[in-house]
Amino acid sequence: MTSRLIAPVAALAALAGLPACSVPQSEQAGSEAEDTAPANALGIEAVEVREISGIPLGSVPGTVTLPPEARVAVTAPFPGAAVRVFVIEGQRVARGDPLALVRAAEPVQIRGELARARSAEGLAEARAQRLAQLAEEGIIAQARADEAAAELEQARASRAEAARLATIGGIGPDGSMTLRAPIAGRVAHVGVETGGGVDGMGAPFVIEAEGAYQVELQLPERLAREVRPGMAVEIALGAADGKVIPVGGRIIAVSPSIDPATRSVMARASIGDAPGVVAGRNVSVSISGSGTGLAVPERAVTRIGGGDHVFVREGRDWVPRPVTVSAVSGGQAVIAEGLEAGETVAVSSVAELKAASAE
Repeated sequence: MTSRLIAPVAALAALAGLPACSVPQSEQAGSEAEDTAPANALGIEAVEVREISGIPLGSVPGTVTLPPEARVAVTAPFPGAAVRVFVIEGQRVARGDPLALVRAAEPVQIRGELARARSAEGLAEARAQRLAQLAEEGIIAQARADEAAAELEQARASRAEAARLATIGGIGPDGSMTLRAPIAGRVAHVGVETGGGVDGMGAPFVIEAEGAYQVELQLPERLAREVRPGMAVEIALGAADGKVIPVGGRIIAVSPSIDPATRSVMARASIGDAPGVVAGRNVSVSISGSGTGLAVPERAVTRIGGGDHVFVREGRDWVPRPVTVSAVSGGQAVIAEGLEAGETVAVSSVAELKAASAE
């Protein structure tokens, strides 16, 4: 027997223990069915080589992160003491939800200044109106009325500034301030306890926005030249019921330089929100190109003589054919050379076919 063809009789003898399978529906009746019957009798499962779009370039490791704008620090406008803390780390909050009640001495002073500023504004307004009327009647010079109007504008500005400071942090009459969530999301950090001090320079709370995540990738040097912004990516997450949840996204940035230590290129992809997507989680990321190509199940490919081969059906025989595999992803092998669309390849009993071809 030649190394190229597997004779049906010898193959039947070698594979007598394998179960038979039915003829695929795509096969034609008549003489063509008679030609393929011995191959089908081997119990070999076969599929056609198919064209695919978005050729997988490969899988690389990645780490789920948050976009830079997704983390917001919540600070107290004035130093004080935390009277109550309403949230814990990991808790989900809506925009405007209270985080803590803080009491400080400075807000009391500010409210006092606001009261004095309102009183001064009222006096300045009354004086400006009186002098404006006297100037109109010619009793006093117009310059005095203009000076009073300017003093009124100054009093109004002082009152507005005191009112702005009083409204910061929801200051109450007793000097209490309510710190609230500026965005909806998850409480990522709580740096204060009930009764503890709150420094106006620190951030007692950090809120992380939900719904948008990114993945930091390390591209090997061989992929650095092929990956471009806009290419599709996918990560697979395991669910509690054992199912796999695919989460898609896009490449948004690729570093222009190679890290000399790791010989890799940093890239970043955006992905959507899904159960199991958590910042800091390590994932495997599949990257797809924009072109089209040919694919077969990964189990159809075997190593013969140091190279990749698949068994192609030619008439009544299974013939080993060398192929070039450009990428493997999701159980599919992308074939760069060696096959044509529509050809039939074996995806079961490959080890037996390999052994028979070596005889």
